[in-house]
Amino acid sequence: MKPFKKYHISIGSNIGDRLQNLQNAIDLIHLEISIVSSISSVYRTNAVGFKGDYFYNICISFFSNDDHNNVMNSLLDIEKKLGRTRGSNNVYESRVIDLDMLLIEDDIVNNNLLTIPHPSMHLREFVLIPLNDIDPNINHPIFNKNSIELFKLCEGNNKVEKINDKLSNPKDKFNISKFKYIAIEGNIGAGKSSLAKMISVDFNSKLILERFADNPFLPKFYEEPDRYAFTLEMSFLAERYQQITDDLSQLNIFNDSIISDYDIFKSLIFSKITLSDDEFALYRKLFFSMYKDILKPDLYIYLNQNVDRLKENIKKRGRDYEQNIDKKYLNNINSGYLDFHKSQTDLNIKIIDINDLDFVNNRIDYLSILSSICE
Repeated sequence: MKPFKKYHISIGSNIGDRLQNLQNAIDLIHLEISIVSSISSVYRTNAVGFKGDYFYNICISFFSNDDHNNVMNSLLDIEKKLGRTRGSNNVYESRVIDLDMLLIEDDIVNNNLLTIPHPSMHLREFVLIPLNDIDPNINHPIFNKNSIELFKLCEGNNKVEKINDKLSNPKDKFNISKFKYIAIEGNIGAGKSSLAKMISVDFNSKLILERFADNPFLPKFYEEPDRYAFTLEMSFLAERYQQITDDLSQLNIFNDSIISDYDIFKSLIFSKITLSDDEFALYRKLFFSMYKDILKPDLYIYLNQNVDRLKENIKKRGRDYEQNIDKKYLNNINSGYLDFHKSQTDLNIKIIDINDLDFVNNRIDYLSILSSICE
């Protein structure tokens, strides 16, 4: 999964129900591009560069890992849906909606579609004032000044007046913050890490990812499972204990929210499948002596997916040592998770069937999962 970047967008309207036009734009960005991280106050300003009715202006921010040209094209599509068609002559005129991309972190872009940072943002009070509302320390990568400093240097004389009307953020209907610690579980290839990354970015949560990539025994286990099973499970036991205790000890569980792409009990689920009875008995004793006081998640999400889809996902992500994983092994893991869920009486488990979903590439599927989490 590509890294996420923070986008800042200026939105304006001076035709019709201006406030509703702004709200419609926010709602469509939420549905088609990204969860909106923050929304400024609404400001009334006069038209700049042409004679026209007053504008309502705001700034918003969101995160995306899509290509910046794709994001811009999505914004232009939203403008069209709301009734605006941009002319080719770049003449300033009244518009039902105006979506301008201002900044993408420290990126500098100059192509036929985009110029980032926006070439006029530092000259416009109606951009800088709402930008200060949501991100006063954001840096302009060319001028190397934050938005407060840019505003002080701005020589415009356009009156910018804050109004009392407020806009709503569709993000607020997802009450993710009521869960202080979420663990996402599932079989190999279910998309645990991808979903954890997406939710942590959208809801500003501390992310804990399993450190499987550095385990030298994992490729060996897939080649010779009988020989390396106990060594692999013991190494995972030690690694998960070290990671979870280190990460949780640094957090204030009352103020911070945490999302992890694994739960510690996966150690028992996998080891029961891979180890002999005698080895598992020893392993289980060690597990409970180490984890007896560990913090449990207040929401445990299990991504349920059939083996054929898991094999497709494993093939797509292209880790060489995973390509020959046997279907029987994946079926056994699915059964192991099912048995574990049945045995748990004090764990808040939510099972989400993702067999027909592609939450990484389909935004509606992702929003559907968020809705399921918050039900």
